[in-house]
Amino acid sequence: MDSHGQDEQRVVWAVVGTDIGPLMLAATRDGLVNVVFHASDAVRERALERLAARLGARPEEDPDSPLLVEAIRQLRAYFAGRRHDFDLPLDWSLISGFNRQVLRELASGVPYGTVVGYGDLAGRVGQPGGAQAVGAAMGANPLPVVVPCHRVVESGGGIGGFGGGLETKRKLLALEGVLPEPLF
Repeated sequence: MDSHGQDEQRVVWAVVGTDIGPLMLAATRDGLVNVVFHASDAVRERALERLAARLGARPEEDPDSPLLVEAIRQLRAYFAGRRHDFDLPLDWSLISGFNRQVLRELASGVPYGTVVGYGDLAGRVGQPGGAQAVGAAMGANPLPVVVPCHRVVESGGGIGGFGGGLETKRKLLALEGVLPEPLF
């Protein structure tokens, strides 16, 4: 507790190697709060600065934190093809409003090995015609992979965009059996 009797916000982080490159995971006492693609030193530092500004506490590296240990275990099982969903507490504090609503629907309603169109997802949250807003929500997703924004595609069959890069999206969809593995 701090000097005012309030619980201090503690943010912990770790990096895990995956088939799509290093992922930085960050968690608060409420759950996993951030997953960051391509977690090189420079990317990680920028992410840690953003988290400190948004959450009011400088994240501390702690790969032995129980929540991070479990998140790492589940991510490794996912990338090994042994896990099809995540059972982790999530801290949604980095996202709000429509974006949070869309991401919660995505997390609960689009299972492993399936995809949904941007427009279809908009309709599921009561915003038919809101495909572009859904695209913006996907771009703002603080918990990619765990909240599977890679499963959202264009209705015409295009892969759509992806914050982690299109090659990363292709690899995740191939892992889930939605796309064939690239030949080269």
